[in-house]
Amino acid sequence: MTAMICGSLAYDTVMVFDGRFREHILPDRIHMLSVSFLVPQMRRNFGGVAGNIAFNLGLLGIRSHVLATVGDDFDPYETWMRRNGLSLEYVRRIPDTYTAQAFITTDLDDNQITAFHPGAMQYSSELEVPRAAGISLGLVGPDSRDAMIGHSRQFAEAGIPFIFDVGQGLPMFAGPELRQFIEQATWVIVNDYEGQLVQERTGLSPADIAARCQAYVVTRGAQGSLVYAGGATLEIPPVRPERVVDPTGCGDAYRAGILYGLTHGLDWPTTGRIASLLGAIKVAHHGTQTHRDALGDVAARFKEAFGYAL
Repeated sequence: MTAMICGSLAYDTVMVFDGRFREHILPDRIHMLSVSFLVPQMRRNFGGVAGNIAFNLGLLGIRSHVLATVGDDFDPYETWMRRNGLSLEYVRRIPDTYTAQAFITTDLDDNQITAFHPGAMQYSSELEVPRAAGISLGLVGPDSRDAMIGHSRQFAEAGIPFIFDVGQGLPMFAGPELRQFIEQATWVIVNDYEGQLVQERTGLSPADIAARCQAYVVTRGAQGSLVYAGGATLEIPPVRPERVVDPTGCGDAYRAGILYGLTHGLDWPTTGRIASLLGAIKVAHHGTQTHRDALGDVAARFKEAFGYAL
């Protein structure tokens, strides 16, 4: 089975300020803000929801395609994707643009100031989900507004089951649009904060959402996750990470685990636990695609975490 992941490919530039923002941003001067932070630590990571999910699926031996637009500066990321055996067949370059990128500055209290440049991602609605590419499963993740609407509709019209993952795209959509996404999707996944907002905007309870698709998955970080499916609520336990280094990209690793379970026809208790395991492996590493050699034998790691074999 082959998955199609619709969403962003992006560079994440992460900088660490060895101080605290609150000591430099004065509440009574916020109307005339002008500050500068010395950031001696900086990392540039390969990221974007679609890239992160595809990377994790590759670790699990699942073939996938990324449907995304990128800019003139994509060469290093392309080299990385090729080195890791990831498909570039449906990645399109948009001339005279930059690849989407986030500039993230973090202080010693783990507060963040982020600037996001969408760049070529603004043209992603020009891409269409291919119907003749052997795609058996899809995911619509954060992307441009028109792309998320169009790709969800195209999956539904093609009869391809897909996950709707609104993520950072949530501010772009009101209740009626979110209801439409839920009706079109086969599965819906959110984190607990997004879930609260989706439920408020749509007026739907978790049970209502689950009744409109095959499963509604809510991740809760270190508290594990919930799966609403078949009229029942399943509680998926978290996996204790070896160390907590960087939570960025944990949700994408989790989603790859969900796709793995769906691809193999596994039940939800098993699928959720695989997803939880991948999230824990990711959190122990800086960056979103640096844990290539950490996964090891999935079955062995699963048994170690949960006490029974896959």
